[in-house]
Amino acid sequence: MKRILVLSFYYQPDLCAGSFRCTALVDELAKMRASIHVITTAPNRYESFKVKADKFNKTDNITIDRISIPSHSSGMIDQIRSFYTFYKGAKKLTAENDYDLVFATSSRLFTAFLGARVSREKRIPLYLDIRDLFVDTMSNILSSKIAWLARPVLSFIESYTFTSAKKINLVSKGFLPYFEERYPAVPLSLFTNGIDKEFIQASHAHDMKWVPKSIINVLYAGNVGEGQGLHKIIPQMADRLKKRICFKVIGGGGLIQKLRDEVAELGLDNVELVSPMGREALIKEYIKADVLFLHLNDYDAFRKVLPSKLFEYGAMKKPILAGINGYSKEFVKSEICDCAVFFPTDLEDAVKKFESLSYSIESRDEFIKKFDRQKIMGEMVEDIYGVC
Repeated sequence: MKRILVLSFYYQPDLCAGSFRCTALVDELAKMRASIHVITTAPNRYESFKVKADKFNKTDNITIDRISIPSHSSGMIDQIRSFYTFYKGAKKLTAENDYDLVFATSSRLFTAFLGARVSREKRIPLYLDIRDLFVDTMSNILSSKIAWLARPVLSFIESYTFTSAKKINLVSKGFLPYFEERYPAVPLSLFTNGIDKEFIQASHAHDMKWVPKSIINVLYAGNVGEGQGLHKIIPQMADRLKKRICFKVIGGGGLIQKLRDEVAELGLDNVELVSPMGREALIKEYIKADVLFLHLNDYDAFRKVLPSKLFEYGAMKKPILAGINGYSKEFVKSEICDCAVFFPTDLEDAVKKFESLSYSIESRDEFIKKFDRQKIMGEMVEDIYGVC
């Protein structure tokens, strides 16, 4: 029986893409009769959504250790402190254990770095699942002075981490040029995010026929941070289309207050901000909405990503209005029908594309079948076993 160490900063019942992805993968790994040791954190994704989970769980062939980290918001210093606590705790938990493989899923690089450290110390293969290009993103988000100072250090950590891997999976095909240029010797796979069974079941169970309305209910669900840039588009659209549109934002994050301030400054009563909620409640909100909204800030790094939210949205029989560019725009145009795409932060284009929306949704059965999370994770497990 293979002994596999799984490192993920987030794991269910936490609410985020990394949590859902890692949990689905572990479920598929368990079917292979591997002995799986998951090291993660106690639920902490949103300050406004508190859920408890046991620090230690053992069921059949899965052992889960959850490390408590300091209470934090989404600030950089908070995140560094939180990861350092996770890093120390994980190193302590792995010190006396033997494994055949380390699997680490990471968006902010440092969980991948932890995987590289454990892999090198124990001299066992490392399989990385990369969900974001952290160095690339930080170069866009940080001020030019701080980015200039941080980039050499972060680039060194990235190089150490990625060259430690026996194989790297990329969740977005848009990451390929970055890796092919910098790490041509590292074997790559492409297993995207996918659609979880809850959304597939909801899609099949509800007809969701469009009933003409004078006011269109537009829903955004997810993180509210610099990456999403919601404060640059939602208040402006709500103001422009006051008598025709009503926004509902479900989520939290580092810029939720910025969004709240923008809404208040414009005196808007057609933007509702709601705290994060569990999936069962969220699906009910999807069903009630007329349009599902997505937006990424206008940064070069975000032209390479493929937002996990697209898979949830795509499973629902609802039109999608998306402010995206680059690879995610290409993906939507080739894979998801009834999705209107506008240039990020461009109010005029956003309004124009909103006006163009069709509410007669074509079948998305092929999309759902192709991106069924369970199927994708099953194929990925086979790939992981190939490096053991």
